[in-house]
Amino acid sequence: RVVETNLIEEAIALAQDLVKSGAPLKRLRDLEVKSEGDAKALLQATREKLVASSKNFPAPLKCLETVQASVEMPFEQGLTFERQLFLGLMSSPESQALRHIFAAERAALKIPDIPADTPLREIKKVAVIGAGTMGGGISMNFLNVGIPVVILEMKQEALDRGVATVLRNYENTMKKGRMTEQQVQERMGLLSTTLSYDDLGDADLIIEAVFEEMGVKKAVFTELDRVAKPGAILASNTSTLDVDQIADFTKRPEDVIGLHFFSPANVMKLLEIVRGAKTAKDVLATSIQLGRKIGKKPVVSGVCDGFIGNRMLYTYRAAADALVLAGAAPWDVDKALENFGFAMGPFRVGDLAGLDIGWAVRKRKAAENPDVPYEPVMADVLCEAGRFGQKTAMGWYKYEAGNRTPIIDPFVEQVVADFRASKGVTPRQISEKEIVEQCIYALANEGAKILEEGIALRASDIDIVYLNGYGFPAHRGGPMNYAQQVGWFNVVRAMKRFGKASAEAAALWQISPLLEQAADSGENLK
Repeated sequence: RVVETNLIEEAIALAQDLVKSGAPLKRLRDLEVKSEGDAKALLQATREKLVASSKNFPAPLKCLETVQASVEMPFEQGLTFERQLFLGLMSSPESQALRHIFAAERAALKIPDIPADTPLREIKKVAVIGAGTMGGGISMNFLNVGIPVVILEMKQEALDRGVATVLRNYENTMKKGRMTEQQVQERMGLLSTTLSYDDLGDADLIIEAVFEEMGVKKAVFTELDRVAKPGAILASNTSTLDVDQIADFTKRPEDVIGLHFFSPANVMKLLEIVRGAKTAKDVLATSIQLGRKIGKKPVVSGVCDGFIGNRMLYTYRAAADALVLAGAAPWDVDKALENFGFAMGPFRVGDLAGLDIGWAVRKRKAAENPDVPYEPVMADVLCEAGRFGQKTAMGWYKYEAGNRTPIIDPFVEQVVADFRASKGVTPRQISEKEIVEQCIYALANEGAKILEEGIALRASDIDIVYLNGYGFPAHRGGPMNYAQQVGWFNVVRAMKRFGKASAEAAALWQISPLLEQAADSGENLK
């Protein structure tokens, strides 16, 4: 409870309220320290744990320093020391980033043309089309908050596999002590299955999680339009396809919306809510509130290829690929971005997700634009060799059976060398600093273009997408926030330098006019 005056009285009132409400007791850890040696040993052991667990955040170690001061300093001196540490942390970039995230998460829930009192549609039952990894994960979100779910599949074997995977996920959570057996049974009791669309007529929300191909989506939504009751929300989990086109497969486009969950859907916090041109306001408002109810971080996006997150990912990957073509090794790029704070660099992520996914997207785009000559990328060569990543134990790296540790592969080194030769590129040394700048500034530049087009409502929404869906390091506050910390003038100046390297670089580094404007004015993007 935050109060401005009467601290002691308010603290007593809070304690009394907690007692009246039967709030659970919080058990504190009692430590007996009998000597200075005990204190030093305890502080050192704690310091070693904190160094490993909070490497990107200075506050935990500073907290420990204040505890150490309570042992080593007189009381008044210790208070002064504590205050100095606090003020230093308050003005740190990490503090700014975390405060930015706090405000951004709340701002993302506010849609200018959607009044706060917009009536919501009631969601008492959810249907999910597809029992694969994504469909099962989506289902678990609703089961976790007590909403019944029915999963539809075309074959019984697929249904059985999907239900077994959901049960196994819950049992694994139970083994870790985070669920009871009764809770597992309760959630599984809310789950039912069917092989017929006709059994979805009482669902209030239907989410498709089928193959990412427009013909498949059309078949699904044509059936949903036939069987869904009036007022049911029809949602697509598409990650790239045109939600407006999907909506036009129905006679009720106002009820259609994109609900893009991120894999694993029962774990990842981001929910990209894609608002179609005809999506009803109450459908959008209901989706946002439902996202909050299932523990997600909802962000509203307009319709474009890839929406906010994947559209920016294409540019990020293009920058990473360009760095490899110019002279960096894939593992050099990964290492630089992991040192920046990502859990995994882009090439390791590609292997984890499956290189065939991007390959399919590139082939789809080529088919949709037959007049534009297709330029193969290095990943195409790997895919043509059957190297799809961890699933085939070979991708940008190779992997040993049962082990996800990436191993540098001479085959990939040769692919990279041959590709450079085919393009007439003489490799150069590329610093870790340049790798980070090119990849992160590419994100920020594409984010600015998304803002210009109205796909995202605000720069902070873009940060929430990348923090919660793409592993952007929290202590940096998101790509837009980080670039603003660097300064838009410095970012634009660097991008202009990158664009002078070649004709291909000039095409990649087409700077957003909005960024040019921010660089000239010195103002931040809103």
